[in-house]
Amino acid sequence: MSRRCDVLVVGGGIVGLSTAYALTRSAPGLRVTVLEKEPGPARHQTGRNSGVIHSGIYYRPGSYKARFAVEGAAEMVAFCAGHGIAHEVTGKLIVATEHDELPRLHALVQRGRENGIPVRELGPAQLAAAEPHVRGLAAIHVGTTGVCDYGEVAEAMARLARDAGADVRYGSPVRAIRRDDGTGGGAGGGTGGGVTVRTASGETFRADCLVNCAGLHSDRIARLAGDDPGMRIVPFRGEYYELVPRRRHLVRGLVYPVPDPAFPFLGVHLTRGVDGGVHIGPNAVPALAREGYSWRTVRVRDLAETARFPGTWRIAARHWRQEVGELHRSLSKRAFTAAVRRLLPEVREEDLVPAPAGVRAQAVLPDGSLVDDFLFAGSGPFVHVLNAPSPAATASLPIGREVARRALAALDRVA
Repeated sequence: MSRRCDVLVVGGGIVGLSTAYALTRSAPGLRVTVLEKEPGPARHQTGRNSGVIHSGIYYRPGSYKARFAVEGAAEMVAFCAGHGIAHEVTGKLIVATEHDELPRLHALVQRGRENGIPVRELGPAQLAAAEPHVRGLAAIHVGTTGVCDYGEVAEAMARLARDAGADVRYGSPVRAIRRDDGTGGGAGGGTGGGVTVRTASGETFRADCLVNCAGLHSDRIARLAGDDPGMRIVPFRGEYYELVPRRRHLVRGLVYPVPDPAFPFLGVHLTRGVDGGVHIGPNAVPALAREGYSWRTVRVRDLAETARFPGTWRIAARHWRQEVGELHRSLSKRAFTAAVRRLLPEVREEDLVPAPAGVRAQAVLPDGSLVDDFLFAGSGPFVHVLNAPSPAATASLPIGREVARRALAALDRVA
């Protein structure tokens, strides 16, 4: 017997659960099933980040990231308030520590204003008043940034979707997908239009539309469905430290460096979370597995896929100098501490203790360029979310609505 639903969502991170939540709100009575391979929600990108509610200041005006981060930040604060989830709108500082960073800092002011974000420029005295232990030549204050616990947000979304009739199933990894018109990959059963999915336990599910929110495995799910995603997930591990409790007073809020335009990641920053702890990081190093949260975790299949993909070598050739520095900071606590001291001169090696790492599911194109925006694709009964790294947690509510809109449009085509 196959279980029947209208929309089947693969992935129980914050994007998949937000999509299920949006579907149940947009179309009451719609039969929605979520399949998550882990025993609970938010076990990967969603539950392994610093919990920042991003403002959207860095992103190209008009892009999905810019629009959805700005909308999502306000909505995330309201969602947390409405459901009793710990959160705080702290604002954040972006700090220039070198003279050559000042033009880039001023450019961020303009970008923030283009994106409708409140931005205030600070001189050295104002910076010292806001963060007495942080060193810098100048800074900007971004007022809409905050912090929350995205694991709790995901759990609330799952509960709300279930309350509205969705079936959220954990411990259900997808093993095969078949288009019921006889095309697609994998093996399954069923006749007529739509999709049949088989899980590792042998259960089968028939749906009119499949939504792929599989994060670190989104390209694999797309290929399993018979679609060519045109990209590959190349995993980058972000490693964090946290300040020991007696040194947490060194950081009052959120402090970021000015991004390096030659490197696609933000750099090491300082984040005081909702629990009062201070996270420092992340760096960005190649992970040896899609779920490679330490150097000890190696998956031959993952490594082979990454090595065979031409974009891997092209991105390495483009950014090798920066990556050498990132690797050095990964392997040497002294080097990591030296990087932190650019912003926080008083910090010492013994002030830092390791914190759980995360892995960024970064979509890379064959030419070696990183997909810069959220990426949606798919045709017929499939909707694929192929690139949703940070700030996807912040933007999860508008992303969920966008994916739900595409899924409902797919249902109209099926009908």
